[in-house]
Amino acid sequence: MNQTGQKSSMSNENITYWNKIKKHFCSLLEKIKRLQGNPHYIAMGMAIGVFVGVTPTIPFHTALAILLAFALRGSKPAAAIGVWIANPLTIPLFYYSGYKVGVGLFGGNRGGGPDIDLMIRMMESTIPLAEKLALIRGFLSHHLGVACMMLAGSVVLAVIPTIATYFLTRKLVAGTYTGVKVISKSRYKNDVNRQCGEESDDDIA
Repeated sequence: MNQTGQKSSMSNENITYWNKIKKHFCSLLEKIKRLQGNPHYIAMGMAIGVFVGVTPTIPFHTALAILLAFALRGSKPAAAIGVWIANPLTIPLFYYSGYKVGVGLFGGNRGGGPDIDLMIRMMESTIPLAEKLALIRGFLSHHLGVACMMLAGSVVLAVIPTIATYFLTRKLVAGTYTGVKVISKSRYKNDVNRQCGEESDDDIA
């Protein structure tokens, strides 16, 4: 009975976790829609932000994203929005996955012995997110080699989300941008017609 209750509790926690992530991404989507400008410019900035957000570079995410956006001629506001793909809900997933990819691609040196095994078990457990973040910070401060492995793996892991983000954002912004242009053109045409009508009334008078 207790096992059934524990499974039910874990299932509810997983549902809540993914609902929070979904809500967070919907919020980011609304922020993107409010940006105005060239679709490529905004998409480049957003992609840069997502790339930086996946890497274990906290607390320098925003500064790094804006700097890269400046260097690569992307939208700095979009880059600042993009880094928010990393949040307390997604950071444990990104960092754990980055480490696993790094170990798989760069020689399999686990470096941390029992400590890294313990951290992996903790990441896979249902402990609160705040405790997972504190565990990551404490672990990385004492295991530089693992941090480097995690960074290398995260860079590889970030490639596909970055490319996908660029094209999805460009498509989204292009649609919004076209709609704004059509509305603006329609308003301009109505204003011109209204002015012409007023001038005609003045001539008749």
